[in-house]
Amino acid sequence: MLSRSVSLSRSLKIVALGCALLLAGCDRQSEDKAQPQASPAGAAEVGKIDRSHKGSQMPDFQLKDPAGKELNLASLKGKPVLINLWATWCAPCVAELPQLDQLAIDNPAIRVLTVNQDMDKLDKVPAFLAQKGGAKLEPWLNPDNSLTFQFGAETLPATVYYDANGREVWRIVGPREWLDAETKALLAEAK
Repeated sequence: MLSRSVSLSRSLKIVALGCALLLAGCDRQSEDKAQPQASPAGAAEVGKIDRSHKGSQMPDFQLKDPAGKELNLASLKGKPVLINLWATWCAPCVAELPQLDQLAIDNPAIRVLTVNQDMDKLDKVPAFLAQKGGAKLEPWLNPDNSLTFQFGAETLPATVYYDANGREVWRIVGPREWLDAETKALLAEAK
């Protein structure tokens, strides 16, 4: 019995010592400020036009629609292409769908591609587009988000604009006012 009591006493002392060490580590009285979080190198600033990839070739990339129809991005040369990455769960993405739809209607010389980044419910994308004001937009899918990685997009929506030769003109991360005069001037850069 004495042996068990000594063993229990020793165990309690070890646990108490461990707790004291943990508390001492948590009770740090340092005045040092936390290290500021740095932005990843090359990360685009939300809402700003990024021209750092200007002249880059459009990727040779396959997209599919819910019916299985395929589209190769590299085959789109001949007129400017605006590629918008979006998702149904992204409120800013959904909010700009009606303007992208109107942009596609008003500018037939520009191909507006909306590429959905959802990982599930892909068969519902066409109905979702129609319901949210994007009835004229093509429902292209990229459920593995590989195009997002290709563009280095860390935030949705993300949009990349290519000229008629398939060369990047600019890109933007975050929502945009797609029908204003500034955007019209930006889109005219590819003509």
